[in-house]
Amino acid sequence: MSTQTFIDKFEELPPEARKQAADFVAFLYERYVKAVPKPASDKPLSESSFVGMWADRADMTDSTEWVRKQRKDCYS
Repeated sequence: MSTQTFIDKFEELPPEARKQAADFVAFLYERYVKAVPKPASDKPLSESSFVGMWADRADMTDSTEWVRKQRKDCYS
């Protein structure tokens, strides 16, 4: 079916059927177009921009201790 034939048939539908068709197309778009995962990068994780983002923070030198302190402060 050509695009124009599809549009012509769509335009002949009653309003409620047009709404259902539009909702279905939106559903298909979310499922097949928008939800397609982006391809994984070929770069190793160690070269990712977020690795080392807290390297210059003095309070993060011992991450285990930092987490322990955060939990203690949160539940105190």
